[in-house]
Amino acid sequence: MERIVLASQSPRRKQLLEWAEIEFDLVVKETDESFPTDLSIENIPVYIARNKAMAVQKQVGNNKTILAADTVVVLNNEIIGKPKNREDAVKILSALSGNKHLVITGVVIKKNEKEISFADITEVWFHELSQQQIEFYVDKYKPYDKAGAYAIQEWIGVVGIKKINGDFYNVMGLPVSRVVQELNKFDN
Repeated sequence: MERIVLASQSPRRKQLLEWAEIEFDLVVKETDESFPTDLSIENIPVYIARNKAMAVQKQVGNNKTILAADTVVVLNNEIIGKPKNREDAVKILSALSGNKHLVITGVVIKKNEKEISFADITEVWFHELSQQQIEFYVDKYKPYDKAGAYAIQEWIGVVGIKKINGDFYNVMGLPVSRVVQELNKFDN
């Protein structure tokens, strides 16, 4: 597989590609993460990922394979973004507590005019979390750069998640096994 360009500043996506032993260069370009209001929730992260891929493609050129992704957390048909502060993180985790939510990662692989895009959806159920557990997690792990105010691979995922239906790594930010399959198809 040829070396790709990862258009993401997420340390988790970087780590997942390293675990998959995919060679990549990291190129990050600030992009607008707004989206048209008429998009379906499933298409929103794909739209944002496409904008990231196109911004990086302008920087590195058309002849490199670019991988971009965006992850959203959805509770009751509403996107839950990254928390603004401690109070917001506590509020978000309190809403997720005892409930099922969706984690949707939009992925775009682009080279020249060729593009593959998809959304991967994982259902996640949280146990009921106490206020003490939520505050402990927020204060110790400071999940302010994470959609939904949590990382499944941290303490809260170990003690707070009841079950998942779908790709665990998608919840970390990249459905890496599907990405590898798509990259293998993309090169052919």
